[in-house]
Amino acid sequence: MDAHQQLLADVFDRACPSRDALEHVTGRWGILAMMALTEGTFRFNALRRRVDGISEKMLSQTLQALERDGFVHREAQPVIPPKVEYSLTPLGEQTAEKLFALVRFVEERLPEIMSARRAYDEVKG
Repeated sequence: MDAHQQLLADVFDRACPSRDALEHVTGRWGILAMMALTEGTFRFNALRRRVDGISEKMLSQTLQALERDGFVHREAQPVIPPKVEYSLTPLGEQTAEKLFALVRFVEERLPEIMSARRAYDEVKG
C-alpha cells in the first residue's frame, strides 16, 4: 500500500478519534440532522420538527457533537429571546453530500431490504 492509500487515521484502532467523528455523523440522529441541514439554516425547534421523533435532549447532544467536530456551525444572536441558528460548515456540506449518497442508495434499495426482512422474520418468527 503506498502513502496515498494509507488512512491518516485508523478507524479500526479503538483509541482513534475518527471513530467518534464517524459515529457522530452516521448515527441515527447525526445523519438525520445533517440531511435536514442540507436544506438550509434552521433554528433549534424547526430542526427538531424536521427530524421527526428526536427528543430535545438528543438533538442538543447531537448538534453539540457535530459542532465540536466541525460539521455544524451554531450562531447565537444576542437578542431577547435568544435566537440560535444551525447550519452546515463547508466540512459539513462535503460530509452531508457523501451521506446523501448513502441515504439515497438505501431508499432506492428499500424494496429489497423489506423483502429480506420478511424472509428473515419468516425463518426466525
